[in-house]
Amino acid sequence: MDNKPLILVVEDEKPIRNFMCVSLEAQGYKCIDTQHGKTAISLVSAHNPDIIIIDLGLPDIDGIDVIAMVRPHTKAAIIVVSARGHEREKVEALDSGADDYLTKPFSVVELLARIRVALRHSNQRSQPENQSPAVFLIGVLKIDFEKRRVFLADDEIHLTPMEYRLMALMAKHSGRVLTHKFILDEIWGAFSGNDTQSLRVFMANIRRKIEKEPAQPRYILTEVGVGYRLADE
Repeated sequence: MDNKPLILVVEDEKPIRNFMCVSLEAQGYKCIDTQHGKTAISLVSAHNPDIIIIDLGLPDIDGIDVIAMVRPHTKAAIIVVSARGHEREKVEALDSGADDYLTKPFSVVELLARIRVALRHSNQRSQPENQSPAVFLIGVLKIDFEKRRVFLADDEIHLTPMEYRLMALMAKHSGRVLTHKFILDEIWGAFSGNDTQSLRVFMANIRRKIEKEPAQPRYILTEVGVGYRLADE
């Protein structure tokens, strides 16, 4: 039985599409590909890929529209790769259902790292609820979800209840970019508005407590104008 993860590559530039497929297959992944958004929608339905890598500038329909159409029907992680580097478009893609965003040009090493993170989260989502991990661990940072406690090495870090909720949310989605809107909606509710300044204050406070060098964070990474990512590797 072939258990290789299946990756759908949706990219209008043939040399880039071929390069990605060759690189991914060399790492043991299976690939199917297309340059058209409408074909991509059909391939998602027919093949149920584990990962979807998609450009936004497709010749028939916009990649963001493809994401919005397939997201309700697939559990595949969606990674956007696009030359569009504007913050508004990143936010729109992520809020439409993408899990991650890479701006061209990017390295194969970086793409492979994002794929590993996406597959890890897919495996976690497929576990029964009672098998969800009780502890998040990266480097010397540890979050004990059962005891609601956070440690750096053997030292407990004292977080406020709101700071802990933010850390727990980011740990649940570690490695993924969480937009300001997503975090605000999850923590403060859908009527929180767009109070990104308060969110920045909370994140700055958390960084002061867990980062050795808050100005060069190891754990909580800022996606400027978009949101935050908790490191996964």
